[in-house]
Amino acid sequence: MGFGGLNKKNNFSLLSVRAVLKKREYGAKYTQNNFITAVRAMNEFCLKPSDLEQLRKIRRRSPHDDTEAFTVFLRSDVEAKALDVWGSHEALARERKLRKEVEREYQESRFLSFFDCLCMFVNINGLNFFFKLLAWVYTGSASMFSEAIHSLADTCNQALLALGISQSVRNPDAVHPYGFSNMRYIASLISGVGIFMMGAGLSWYHGIMGLLHPQPIESLLWAYCILAGSLVSEGATLLVAINEIKKSAHQHGLSFYEYVMQSRDPSTNVVLLEDAAAVLGVILAAGCMGLTSLTGNPYYDSLGSLGVGTLLGAVSAFLIYTNTEALLGRSIQAERVQKLTEFLENDPAVSRAIHDVKATDMGLSKVRFKAEVDFDGRVVTRSYLEKQDIDQILNDIQQVKTPEELENFMLKHGENIIDTLGAEVDRLEKELKQRNPEVRHVDLEIL
Repeated sequence: MGFGGLNKKNNFSLLSVRAVLKKREYGAKYTQNNFITAVRAMNEFCLKPSDLEQLRKIRRRSPHDDTEAFTVFLRSDVEAKALDVWGSHEALARERKLRKEVEREYQESRFLSFFDCLCMFVNINGLNFFFKLLAWVYTGSASMFSEAIHSLADTCNQALLALGISQSVRNPDAVHPYGFSNMRYIASLISGVGIFMMGAGLSWYHGIMGLLHPQPIESLLWAYCILAGSLVSEGATLLVAINEIKKSAHQHGLSFYEYVMQSRDPSTNVVLLEDAAAVLGVILAAGCMGLTSLTGNPYYDSLGSLGVGTLLGAVSAFLIYTNTEALLGRSIQAERVQKLTEFLENDPAVSRAIHDVKATDMGLSKVRFKAEVDFDGRVVTRSYLEKQDIDQILNDIQQVKTPEELENFMLKHGENIIDTLGAEVDRLEKELKQRNPEVRHVDLEIL
């Protein structure tokens, strides 16, 4: 076959490729996901569940064998419905901005509300410490001394927590690119290691000294009155902490016990444990002092001091364990990791090969997500071609005569395809954050 016959064959092949490209009908939204879930439709397009009822519903097979099929909507239908509801793209953009502002103000109000409560708790525990200290000086009770140390530990710890919270909301900088959210965990850990261990040690020491060298105790009437007032104030702060944790646990889809054990909000958990231990400590101290009053035996009072010290030690051990786990980098719940993975697997640019998925809780409801993604090179290439003049590319191919010209042609389009791949990564990261506001940092590595 001569050169002319070979050239005709190449032209025929180019014409065939050109016909295939025309059949694909590239559109401006080719790289966007054609389907959208109900949650995403409501979040991104500010729609209500009732707005989605009349739209076409499509059942899609889940990429996971143990997960049922789920319902999605055509993105074009959702966009049309959003325009029908809001009237224009500008009105929809204003509503999105308004909702973001409302969410930001809500988060700030929650932070300020808890911070104000924490400052109030500091003042209450400071007063409790002052009056318990006076009662100990007056009565010489070892149990009252331990309760005074207990209130002092609570006061110092909550002041330290307030400092940790104020530092945790600082904006990231060049030295700390992921922010300061772990300051809450650090403050709680310092409290567990230092303040509560110190309080437990002093309480045990005073209780042991009371057993070794018992001393007569003066009238305990004023001590009972102070303990009663302390029980009321500590009980009130305990109820506030319980309500805060119930709200946060409901938002995270966890039970009260799971939320506390996983230490999702260390500051709230610390207040809960402190106040629970304080209430138990007051009851224990009052009971031991009552036995001393009835029997005249000061050993019961010393045993009360040892009991309060044991409570402080237990709280300290729990705080050390839970906050150490958080600082080591704890993964979020498996269900949430699966949700993030499914989003990537359902994207047309991903060839259903995702490896080494990690989603780490950074504190303050912030998540860092990392995954290795195997992109579909055909989809990326088509995404690049849709932005090109196909006739011009075919003409450039026909002009290729030498290896140097072929190299220049491949280098030009190869670099552009790599840029398109980078744009696909940026798109996925952006959509992942929009769909999951708690995800603040996304690292997608290309396989």
